[in-house]
Amino acid sequence: MSTPDRAPDPDGLLAEQLLRLTRRLQRAHKGYMEPVGITPAQFRLLRTVAHYEEPPRMADLAARLEVVPRAVTSLVDGLEAAGRVRRVPDPSNRRVVRIELTDTGRDTLRELRSARRAAAEDMLAPLTVEQREVLGGLLSALVDRGPGRAC
Repeated sequence: MSTPDRAPDPDGLLAEQLLRLTRRLQRAHKGYMEPVGITPAQFRLLRTVAHYEEPPRMADLAARLEVVPRAVTSLVDGLEAAGRVRRVPDPSNRRVVRIELTDTGRDTLRELRSARRAAAEDMLAPLTVEQREVLGGLLSALVDRGPGRAC
């Protein structure tokens, strides 16, 4: 006899599986970044800078990353010290500072993207191509839905 407290909870089980997978992904992500000497936040900033056609302003980066400008300053400080980005003056407004990737930053991005692809391939290895497509569609449906209620 099943009591309400012990009844199967498929949605709760699914949420737990997603949380476990997220933790596994975070560990893998951290594992391939550590040897390079970069944090997940720095990697995200490098990827964001690389998406702009011209070097972005610090304020653009803060808005795109959805963080306060001070957080971008700290990230840029660390990346600049490692030679991965540099601050450059805006040609039309000398008070504005733009951030551009250096050759070292581009090399770092290539290395990390390659490591991330390898980690993803390893994690997705048990799935067929068709299963990966289905999973991608399901995850897109959840991500595209936007912020939801907390569990």
